[in-house]
Amino acid sequence: MIESPWIYLAALLLCAGLFPFLETRLPWRIFKVLPAVVLTYLLMTALSALGVWQHNQALADTRQTLLDAALPALMVLLLANCDIRAILRLGPRILAGFLCACLSIYAAIVAVFLLMRPLLPADAWQTLGSVSGGWIGGTANLVAVSQAINASPNALANALLIDSLCYSFWVLALFASVPLQAVANAKLRARPLAEDIAGSISDAGTSAIRPDMGALLLWLGGAVLLGQGARALAGAMPPTAMLGNASWTMLWATAIGLLISFTPLRRLPGSMPMASALLAVIVATIASQADFRGLSSAPLFLLTGLLVLLLHGMILLVCARLFRFDLALCGISSLACVGGVASTPLLAAAYAPVLVPVGVLLAMLGYVLGTGGGILLSALLQSIGP
Repeated sequence: MIESPWIYLAALLLCAGLFPFLETRLPWRIFKVLPAVVLTYLLMTALSALGVWQHNQALADTRQTLLDAALPALMVLLLANCDIRAILRLGPRILAGFLCACLSIYAAIVAVFLLMRPLLPADAWQTLGSVSGGWIGGTANLVAVSQAINASPNALANALLIDSLCYSFWVLALFASVPLQAVANAKLRARPLAEDIAGSISDAGTSAIRPDMGALLLWLGGAVLLGQGARALAGAMPPTAMLGNASWTMLWATAIGLLISFTPLRRLPGSMPMASALLAVIVATIASQADFRGLSSAPLFLLTGLLVLLLHGMILLVCARLFRFDLALCGISSLACVGGVASTPLLAAAYAPVLVPVGVLLAMLGYVLGTGGGILLSALLQSIGP
């Protein structure tokens, strides 16, 4: 049994790196269903349930210190590369489509929560609030929201399962819609987005320069320092029923990351690889205090997640009919929310290669909005209660 904080930290780092290491080297099918971050969570949960480490005060203090430093640093790193000016240049039609996708997800979560509330556990609002952060931004937003609202480890476990398994279903459905775009656009009376923006966006990707050790360490040190600055600013803010110290910290870290994105530092490579590594460590740390008992309600939560996505799709199609969004804009906007920057460019390329930059930029916009929106929706779900 592990009792030393340093050995515990070594175990965290080893487990956090295991599945990302294997995912890039082995073509296992499981990685197409459960991403590395979810497998890391399940592994750490299993080790915790088996008593591999002792749940003493020293390890609890180590865990809390690590999370206090890493979570705001993660938000800074995640948004430092975001090109807000390029996003705003996309035009009102594209931004309106993305806004409709976001609002339809929020509306669907509230509606399905009201429907399923009698069947779900009391902390279901924490699970769905966390999912809302992930389904507007990404897994990092999901984790940030869960910590900002002080979600239980079991609520986070269910949120991660919803995020990964329901996302897999939704990706399949969206890719299956690609051959239908001509017929769908005729019924929606929509002009194809690709015809409007061909050649108008030349570069929406991030730097392809491989970061060196110095850049990675500079990003890590700077992000931790700025994250602690966000924590200090949060301490000066008045706590409210909706926004406590943890919520203010995440919001300030988001604002600091966005400010960096307007500086030349945005072009310095290394922030996204460091953010991915830090996310794996954070997930492993949170999972190290959990167990499998809270996963008994996972099937109900998976059904809830699927209902949310189906209702989101229906609302988005109604918006498409009203505002004449074409199927490509609907699909890209939806996956930019639910899937993030890893999968959205692939779907965009399937619709039309010229749409790839649109997919990247909308997914980045989701990172900007996910944490704040998830915190606000969590407060709404808590207010309507069990």
